[in-house]
Amino acid sequence: MSNAAPQPKADLSRRLGLSGKLLLLTIPLVMIAGMLIYVPSIANFRVNRLNDRLAAANTAALVLDAAPSGMVPDSLARQILGSIGARAVAIKMGQQRRLLASADLPPQIDHDIDMRSMTVWSAIVDAFEMMLESGNQSIRIVGPAPGGAQFIEVVVDELPLRQAMYRFSSNLLLVSLGIAILTTALVYLALHYLFVRPMRRLTANLVGFHQDPESSARIIVPSQRGDEIGVAERELSDMQRDLVSMLHQKSRLAALGLAVSKINHDLRNLLASSQLLSDQLASVPDPRVQRFAPKLMRSLERAIAFCQSTLSYGRAQEAAPDRRMIAIEPVVNEVRESAGLASDASITWISAIERGLVIDADPDQLFRVLLNLVRNAAQALEGRPRSDAGTQQIRITGRREGTVAIVEVSDTGPGVPVKARDHLFEAFQASGRPGGSGLGLAIAAELVRAHGGDIHLVEGTIGATFRIAIPDRPVELQTVRSERARA
Repeated sequence: MSNAAPQPKADLSRRLGLSGKLLLLTIPLVMIAGMLIYVPSIANFRVNRLNDRLAAANTAALVLDAAPSGMVPDSLARQILGSIGARAVAIKMGQQRRLLASADLPPQIDHDIDMRSMTVWSAIVDAFEMMLESGNQSIRIVGPAPGGAQFIEVVVDELPLRQAMYRFSSNLLLVSLGIAILTTALVYLALHYLFVRPMRRLTANLVGFHQDPESSARIIVPSQRGDEIGVAERELSDMQRDLVSMLHQKSRLAALGLAVSKINHDLRNLLASSQLLSDQLASVPDPRVQRFAPKLMRSLERAIAFCQSTLSYGRAQEAAPDRRMIAIEPVVNEVRESAGLASDASITWISAIERGLVIDADPDQLFRVLLNLVRNAAQALEGRPRSDAGTQQIRITGRREGTVAIVEVSDTGPGVPVKARDHLFEAFQASGRPGGSGLGLAIAAELVRAHGGDIHLVEGTIGATFRIAIPDRPVELQTVRSERARA
């Protein structure tokens, strides 16, 4: 039961939303600003009223002091004191303190206010103390006097001043309330337009995108704002666009994997039957059959192995390469025959492999890498006119740079489009041919990286040139010593 108590507050906070919270925050801030204006204003009002009493007393003192001693009737003195709202006026000149006029003096003075030494803080404190008091107390105000007098004193009632302060406070409160309401509305509308509406738009887009993340219609259209919200909208739009593309690619991979898994069983059986027929061809005495039968059998074995893994790129991870030092030239010749280029006179095949070049690699995986690159090169040359066979070339070069074997596959085709270079080695991204799967370069890159090597497109060449660099494995001295010991 105790855990359920805070739930209404949490629900209220959710119902308020950002606009409600902003309004609740704006109201107290405006009220605090109003109080900061009111406090010095009421203190200044009291000081001005006290100074007005002193100014009026100074004027009355000039009149009273100018008359000969005792020549001002009491009735006139009372009228003068009543006009300035005072009970007595006194002035000090030298060592003499002189009472100029008085009427109904109180038996005692409750408060003394010296305007000559008043500070800002004391003015504020005294103003609120006066407003909190009750009754009609008497106060004596001391201030500078005109002429050669040292100071002037005036005794007044506190109640009229307190009532004037109350009226000023009520008027200021009404004006401040109107200003506060107007300011709150303007601040709220400004913040709502600048921040709350864009945040609501971002929130609604995120909720809608979460419901259907594969729909490109859910991608937010960024505004032209140059502030942080505009940056957030543009970054969110780019992120959503990348996510939609990635989800489409994953869905395509999943659909492809499902389709291949369905045909995998029957295709493997057909290939096994073809392998049995090829075994029977091996017993035919025809020299041409004897020449091509082993190659046919090896191709079928590779096809069965590929089928067994369902789809080479569809696997979570390629098998670790079985690396050993092999001669690369036989692998290149086998790639040429498997790609059908040995009998294709329209494409000139150029092999520039260093004599005796060896590479530390898995022969089957190296065959797959080169076969994918050579097939891509041949397909790039298919659409070109074949009137001049010399201009259609596929060139394979190989050399060693220290402990790194370098193999380059180049062609004289149209090259790789600029828009495809950013995602050249990603699945389903690099193929620009109708019917192409876009997997060849992705498979080649995965196999090369499994060897600790690198594959990239060489810039500034005719057609397309892919460079493969595979380093030799480091030799452990302990292994060498054990092999020498066994020898």
